[in-house]
Amino acid sequence: IENAVRRIGFALVAGVDEVGRGSLAGPLVVAAVILDPAHLISGLRDSKLLSAPARGRLHDEILRCATAWTLTVAEPFEIDRLNVHKATLKAMRSAVTTLVPLPDFVLVDGFRIPGLMIPQRPIIKGDRRCSAIAAASIIAKVTRDRHMRDLHEQDPRYGFDQHKGYGTKAHLSAMKKFGYSAVHRHSFRPASL
Repeated sequence: IENAVRRIGFALVAGVDEVGRGSLAGPLVVAAVILDPAHLISGLRDSKLLSAPARGRLHDEILRCATAWTLTVAEPFEIDRLNVHKATLKAMRSAVTTLVPLPDFVLVDGFRIPGLMIPQRPIIKGDRRCSAIAAASIIAKVTRDRHMRDLHEQDPRYGFDQHKGYGTKAHLSAMKKFGYSAVHRHSFRPASL
């Protein structure tokens, strides 16, 4: 997809993706990446289809080889204040507009980013169809997973190192026992609680 966009004259094509949108705890992390077409990175694919060691290796290679990359985080209090959709779009816009150099075209996983003054195209399942979006998904996932492990070390009661804040049976059980923590999204109310 990036090559087709480059063929019509856009040189700096960014991919944007988020991780943590459906989580009950922890931040939502958005990455934006402009890959260098002269530096092909083998093995790029949707972060969910990769093992943790493979994601870690690709994460480091992307950071070394990309023309530009950036991360934006929406914390739980911001998600509660705005709602998850608005917080996602705000974080995506921020990630794109803080890239240096700025892209001249943006490929976004699933969404159109309102108010973005750069040509863009939303791609459904973009992390499986577009290298730059896959690279963004890897950076966002590795970053968020590391952060969730840090949160686990600060408060091991919830098991964030295992489920990364998603609504697993073990997480819901811990929430029933201990209640919501400061890193939970208080606007997210699972039916089982």
